Amino acid sequence: MPKRPPKPTHFDLCEEYLQTVRDLLAHPKVQSMGRFMQHRNVDCLHHSLNVSFTGYRICRRLGLDCRAAARGGLLHDFFLYDWHKGNPHKGLHGFTHPRVAEDNAARYFSVTKRERDIIRKHMWPLTLAPPRYPESYVILLVDKFYCIAEAFAPSGFKGVRRLIRHARKNGLLSAPLLPVNLD
Repeated sequence: MPKRPPKPTHFDLCEEYLQTVRDLLAHPKVQSMGRFMQHRNVDCLHHSLNVSFTGYRICRRLGLDCRAAARGGLLHDFFLYDWHKGNPHKGLHGFTHPRVAEDNAARYFSVTKRERDIIRKHMWPLTLAPPRYPESYVILLVDKFYCIAEAFAPSGFKGVRRLIRHARKNGLLSAPLLPVNLD
């Protein structure tokens, strides 16, 4: 029986993940997501990192396209406005922000069909068409988990603390955009 490759360490997964999304994280528009609150005391960038990194790990484990999950997951809420203060687009935020996020992602980055599907369908069934790819379902479910965890955790759900520390140490995240005390 062939031996399984050794299980990667958390540090290895962080490095691998950050290489996958490095260009996105370095972009000022993605960094600006840290200015907008998403759930309770978790900003949009932190929420998207939670969804993206967890989706990446799950898809990697399942043998799915973990690159698309990481990138689509990071851009799934790339709508760039504070939805608590109103929606600059016609309609309710829950119904309109997936298309706005997809349009923004396509405007600033080269996104694949799979990444577009992840971004656009992450709010299904509010988006009438169901997801087309298994990675889209993974991100959809991970997003729902983090929405609940971040909204109802007593002190706010911090999820990817070690990943964020690692990204800051490598100059990928500006310290002011995320809470300084992640412990």
